[in-house]
Amino acid sequence: MGYLRYVAVGDSQTEGLNDGDETTGYRGWADRLAETLAVGEPEFRYANLAVRGRLTARIRAEQTAPALALEPDLVTVMAGMNDLVRPRFDADSTAAHLEAMLAGFTASGATVVTFTFPDIARIAPVVGRLRPRVLDLNDRVRAMARRHGAVVVDTFPHSVTTDPRLWSADRIHATPLGHTRIAAAVAHTLGVPGVDASWSDPLPPLAPVPPWHRAAAELTWATTFLGPWLLRRLRGRSSGDGRRAKRPRLEPVRPARP
Repeated sequence: MGYLRYVAVGDSQTEGLNDGDETTGYRGWADRLAETLAVGEPEFRYANLAVRGRLTARIRAEQTAPALALEPDLVTVMAGMNDLVRPRFDADSTAAHLEAMLAGFTASGATVVTFTFPDIARIAPVVGRLRPRVLDLNDRVRAMARRHGAVVVDTFPHSVTTDPRLWSADRIHATPLGHTRIAAAVAHTLGVPGVDASWSDPLPPLAPVPPWHRAAAELTWATTFLGPWLLRRLRGRSSGDGRRAKRPRLEPVRPARP
């Protein structure tokens, strides 16, 4: 079926960070998906309510009602990773907020898409101890989606989702290629005509990396990105402080940029 009113809710990944910049604006997978859905649909409209740094509870509190007010026929919900990486992660609370969103959106009659997370231990080995949290949250997402009739883009089983070429230097946000793959995964899962399963195809193999080089890369990442992130948490700050949704209204989608 075609969709005419698409609303995206979530955090920085859905906002589109690192697919563009602060000067040119961020595109991201949700924008790319909207461009695909708009083909042949002149009445198609798209809103993106996502704000970087948001925890699942705040996404639910700030974005659910505005999203429902737009009367969407398609909603994507990507949330939970900002919760999962925190020391005091509460899996029950995070899952409850996520499920409440899925329940509310599906009850409105919209098609709802949500996501499992890829293997964080392969993306950032320094935080590999968080892998059990990812496995548990993914199981919860699959179960709640079954309960409410939501669609799941199951990224975890596909090795390409941990390929470093799909992730920025911060290992948190996707690269333009990563955002492209996410958009294609959603489109394929929705059965959009002309979109196949090639989003999950592996990239050409990378050249072997010496162990010392991998160790140096982990140390660089920890000091450049993990350390500042932890410092912001200790200070009670967020990258989303003072930020608002980049596209709060349903608007026509411009032609895809090259």
